[in-house]
Amino acid sequence: MSAITQRLRSLLPGRDDLRAVRRNPRRDLLAGLTVAIVALPLALGFGVSSGLGAEAGLATAVVAGALAAVFGGSNVQVSGPTGAMTVVLVPIAAAHGVNGVLTVGLIAGLLLLGLAVARAGRFMSYIPASVVEGFTLGIACVIGLQQIPNAFGVEVDGEHVLGLTWEAIRAFVQDPNWAAVAVAVGVAVVMLVGARWRPRAPISILAIIAATIVVELAGLPVTPIGDLPAGLPAPSLGFVDLAALPALLPSAIAVAALAALESLLSASVADGMTVGQKHDPDRELFGQGLANLAAPLFGGVPATGAIARTAVNVRAGAGSRLASLTHAAVLAVIVYAAAPLVSAIPLAALAGVLLATAVRMVEVGSVKAMTRATRSDAVVLISTAVATVVLDLIYAVVLGMVLAGTLALRSIARQARLDQVDLAGDLPGATTDEEHALLAEHIVAYRIDGPLFFAAAHRFLLELPDVTDMSALILRMSRVTTIDASGALVLKDAIEKLEHRGVVVYVSGVRDGHHKPLEALGVITRLAAEGRVFATTPEAIAAARAHLHDNGTFPVASPSHEHT
Repeated sequence: MSAITQRLRSLLPGRDDLRAVRRNPRRDLLAGLTVAIVALPLALGFGVSSGLGAEAGLATAVVAGALAAVFGGSNVQVSGPTGAMTVVLVPIAAAHGVNGVLTVGLIAGLLLLGLAVARAGRFMSYIPASVVEGFTLGIACVIGLQQIPNAFGVEVDGEHVLGLTWEAIRAFVQDPNWAAVAVAVGVAVVMLVGARWRPRAPISILAIIAATIVVELAGLPVTPIGDLPAGLPAPSLGFVDLAALPALLPSAIAVAALAALESLLSASVADGMTVGQKHDPDRELFGQGLANLAAPLFGGVPATGAIARTAVNVRAGAGSRLASLTHAAVLAVIVYAAAPLVSAIPLAALAGVLLATAVRMVEVGSVKAMTRATRSDAVVLISTAVATVVLDLIYAVVLGMVLAGTLALRSIARQARLDQVDLAGDLPGATTDEEHALLAEHIVAYRIDGPLFFAAAHRFLLELPDVTDMSALILRMSRVTTIDASGALVLKDAIEKLEHRGVVVYVSGVRDGHHKPLEALGVITRLAAEGRVFATTPEAIAAARAHLHDNGTFPVASPSHEHT
């Protein structure tokens, strides 16, 4: 069997998945029903917010939710349309229309499949928590701002959320619709209060039902969702425009990156909420790839693992993929059997659901703890959040990663030190007189602590050539944690400058893993050939003193040092 075939088989469902389904099917079925009730208003709302309509959100929840449940890497993950994805899709819909969004989802699915085969899932662990917290906060802000037009009962156009919000405010001031505001605020308040009062109750669907009844009975001027098709459309590739693919590729890469990031993050959160569950990151990417490949064929938007719905699934007692599969099946029944009832739901009520969702996304305690942890974490979190609102989610994540990496490098670089050390401790039986004798002989030792790399080496190694009144210098490198090419070259330059001033340099304690860069760049090759590289500092001291006596600097050796 070829390696590729084995790799593909590892990404497919196996017997363990079937055994998990058989453990407690009743509990999983109930959990799936619970999640479906919670997911219905979210699927409708995110479909509307994406610009493709409520039917697109439902199609995504059904098709992507089912495929990701079967082929994904987590037993309890629930997938579908999410607010984070909506943030990315709105400008794509404005620039390229419905067909552009569907094509982007299709390409993103293919990219996710490629990432799964390439085993890219393991790289999720390299994303700092401050970046994740920052873009979650930013996403919550963007989702909330996106609901302003529907909450105000106005229709406005715009690509960027800040411009859209401003236009909505202007339109509302000119022609206020207080009924829409009352519905949106009422639903949001009921959800937020109900979540504290009865955390497990399906408050969102109850609030939407109540709002719909009130609007219908009172005849309030609030726009409903509108007609929904009674069922999923037939699968089709008619939306693909081959000529537009080059222009859509950057957007598809952004969607694939977000789908991978959010899905793996959600799966990690699910692992932390359960006992004995551990997701397969590469298989999760594979499942999300299939989900995003199929959803556009039925008119659905790109999907990801959904943290809020996954959390509900876990809390409801889900233990296998049957729960998330049941969630998709229940939503499919609603699509076919209750489309007319769903069509009457007010858009303002969905706006209220998403406003409450945005508020609940922000863990205030976690944000406070992160900003108080270190100044660097606070800077990264705030910068990522602001960039998410002002710029774009993908740019925000990239900015957060670069900023976090830069600050981390600065912190690591500050740990590197160059200290002059006492030589007496390295000589067996050394006394204070011997220490003074060594100093009088102009032998000095410096120890390098920490990383010797591009961000740190220039800061302290260039101080070495300023050493004066010394005949021999010993560099102790046993505490160097890492060496890169830049650090090796700076070290080489410092040694050459010392030798140019007549100081003989000896090196001791080079770790096994550090020989390669030092030898490749010629740092210690010549020194080793001349017998000036040693495993221990006492050996280097003995060689340095022998050299000074041999060249006549000290014509008579001190008897007290003969043991060296």
